[in-house]
Amino acid sequence: MAERILVPLDGSSFGEAALKYVISFLADMNPKRKVTVVLLHVINNLTHVIDVQGEGEIPVVLHYTPEEIEKMKQKILTYLTRASKALQASGAEVESQIFVGENPAEEIIKAEKELKCDLVAMSTHGRSGLGRFAFGSVADKVLRGGTLPVLLVRAKK
Repeated sequence: MAERILVPLDGSSFGEAALKYVISFLADMNPKRKVTVVLLHVINNLTHVIDVQGEGEIPVVLHYTPEEIEKMKQKILTYLTRASKALQASGAEVESQIFVGENPAEEIIKAEKELKCDLVAMSTHGRSGLGRFAFGSVADKVLRGGTLPVLLVRAKK
């Protein structure tokens, strides 16, 4: 039985779809059993894209500054605290973690090990075809690249 559940959240209602299943899972467990839910948000540090005027437009990718990342972390902690309320009401201990990196799937896989979790519960946006090709699937990459069991919840549109 899982004792440390990693739940990656991206700040969207789609991303939160897995929370309902984790809460249901907690309700079915022995109340004496201690379960910790680790809420994880990954900040992608390659998101500033600007056009430089000159001999045509050239896209330039800029990393966030440390000050920008710190502001983002504060907003994300507020969000994760709000997201943790129902989990805490279900009797779980909740930890909030923020990782910063260029690839969310790789950061989630890294978090599995570093945070010593034994289950990942995450939502999938349910993209297929061209949408999946264009945007990739973080959930698919975690499922194939990680070492833990993964509970995938398809978010409703």
